[in-house]
Amino acid sequence: MPVHTFLLERVPTPIGRMLVLTDAQAHLRAVDWEDYESRMHLLLQRQYGRGAVQLQDAAQPSQASRALQAYFDGDVDAISDLPVAFGGTRFQQQVWHALRGIEGGSTISYCTLATRIARPTAVRAVGLANGANPVGIVIPCHRVIGANAALTGYGGGLHRKRWLLAHEAAWRSAQPQRRTEAALSTSS
Repeated sequence: MPVHTFLLERVPTPIGRMLVLTDAQAHLRAVDWEDYESRMHLLLQRQYGRGAVQLQDAAQPSQASRALQAYFDGDVDAISDLPVAFGGTRFQQQVWHALRGIEGGSTISYCTLATRIARPTAVRAVGLANGANPVGIVIPCHRVIGANAALTGYGGGLHRKRWLLAHEAAWRSAQPQRRTEAALSTSS
């Protein structure tokens, strides 16, 4: 079994120190929270196998950590095109790809997500795949909520899910205003 070496960065954010793992090709492999580091290692082990991942401290900030910093500084779109690589089952990958289609500042239910991947009866399996997502925020599992609009579990804690959703909602509500301001400044 090959050993994957990932570069580890510990990035301060308004809601705690974040762990960012990238590979030699600058693909994002994992994003998690320092206080949930053991969970991140468990997800990596499930995806790649026991002893198949080696972490090495990054010598310099990656494109991924810079984009995540921009996200936390208010540019929610900064993470939308980050290259991501992950293991997982075919079904999990299908769910994770669908998660990237949820726009910043929006939420959908597990049922809607299951329908989007043409598996409307697989709501629970979608929830499990969502919970196994190794690349939080960038693959925005926090944007999935319960059918009754209730905030359901988040691997980094519900307090972070609330903050992320509020952060994105504020960004989204400012978007039309930004476009109007830009149009006015170019017409002057």
